[in-house]
Amino acid sequence: MWSGRQGRLRPVGCVVEELRCRRREREAALRKARREQQLISKRLLRDDVPVEAEGGCVAMILGEAEIQQFLQLAQRGTEEKERERALVSLRRGLQHPETQRTFIWLEGSMRTLVGLLTSNQALLQLEAARCLHELSHSEQSAVAEACLPATSYLLTYLSGHSSDFIELCLYTLGNLIVESEAVRRQLLPQGIVPALAACIQSPHLTVLEALGYALSQLLQAKEAPEMIIPSPVGSSVLGSALPQHILRLLQPGPKLNLGVAVEFAWCLHYIICSQVNNALLISHGGLSILGMLLLDVAGAVQRTEDAGLELLACPVLRCLSNLLTEAAVEVMGGPNQLEDEHVVAALFILLQFFLQKQPSLLPEGLWLLNNLTANSPCFCTSLLSMDLIEPLLQLLPVSNVVSVLVLTVLCNVAEKGPAYCQRLWPGPLLPCLMGTLASSDTEVVGQSLELLQLLFLYRPEAVEAFLQQSGLQVLEKHQEEAQLQERVHALQQTALHR
Repeated sequence: MWSGRQGRLRPVGCVVEELRCRRREREAALRKARREQQLISKRLLRDDVPVEAEGGCVAMILGEAEIQQFLQLAQRGTEEKERERALVSLRRGLQHPETQRTFIWLEGSMRTLVGLLTSNQALLQLEAARCLHELSHSEQSAVAEACLPATSYLLTYLSGHSSDFIELCLYTLGNLIVESEAVRRQLLPQGIVPALAACIQSPHLTVLEALGYALSQLLQAKEAPEMIIPSPVGSSVLGSALPQHILRLLQPGPKLNLGVAVEFAWCLHYIICSQVNNALLISHGGLSILGMLLLDVAGAVQRTEDAGLELLACPVLRCLSNLLTEAAVEVMGGPNQLEDEHVVAALFILLQFFLQKQPSLLPEGLWLLNNLTANSPCFCTSLLSMDLIEPLLQLLPVSNVVSVLVLTVLCNVAEKGPAYCQRLWPGPLLPCLMGTLASSDTEVVGQSLELLQLLFLYRPEAVEAFLQQSGLQVLEKHQEEAQLQERVHALQQTALHR
């Protein structure tokens, strides 16, 4: 920061360190905000047309009498087909919130349904599980808690032989997990983490995708960093084999499945966000695997217009960004090394893809670029040697959030010293900075001022060019803004005393 009253520069090291501290504080706040915006959702599996019931009739809202009738038929019907049809009708009725409410308050209904779930007749068991699945998808928390008597059976059936049935149980558990803390409190001592860990070696992609969904729901729970992720061996996520298998499923190659990879990339993101033991993930090769996956996604973007790729790119970028903030990454050697021009090139391929197809994801890529360049002269050198400053500047008009991140990356480069600033200036940077200084957004202007501070430190001729572009008049517009006053005044004094 500049010393405004005296109009003189503080020692270079002091200025740069203060700029770094200010950015670290801002980035920590942004990371916290992103963790608090994690997506929670439910999934619904339906194999048939939901509005059509047996006999061609539209599925109706069921009252107590109809529910009791279908349950009795399912329990005591003389023919297996008749019993199965009764459960199909009940399941379709349970698609309605009104029927769900009636069902859970009807005495004995859940006990009967759980009894059918434990039946030795496979078709009845499957239809009973589908009824539970409909209930698990309810938006009413009371409905989810009413399913508590079934959870131990759902967990037991994860070790079964039918991949379709396991998939259904996993999605049902995932829906229940996200809805109710009471459900999670019951599932943890029942052994949900070991049960999920056992499923991860399944050869069936549908099971793996469902497992990724259920696990991601568990990892998003507010109590996950204290009760679910930490590692007293065997009883938690980090104490199980899950992390190693998650990384295995994210390794690029012909066996990589997009749907499975998306689910487990989000799982990894939630584990990393918990900040419980990211050094463990790094020691298992997490950085290098994610780096290779980033290259793979960038290559796929160049080969295809598949719109599903951004679904994988987003969590991969977040995982890499957050892992790079760990102290353990400061030693960037051996298998954890990411200092590679290919990573920067891949990132810019994705930034161009996002710009054209999904601009809302640009901040994710720029966040990673910020973390790559923050402490690494190597990545800053790659940025300059590959002539990527101008493509970076072209992103400035997209939004204020994007502008702040672009300017932060440029600050990372500039603070590496005179040799780096010499590559930044002269060039298209000054006209762009004059544009961002004219912004009405305080953060954009503040970051522009930080970049100018660094340029004035290391490239004295930048001051003259700034004055020739009427820079002082531009600064005057912000001298009454409380958050900017000190920096504006310091820059004015520096420019006048050069």
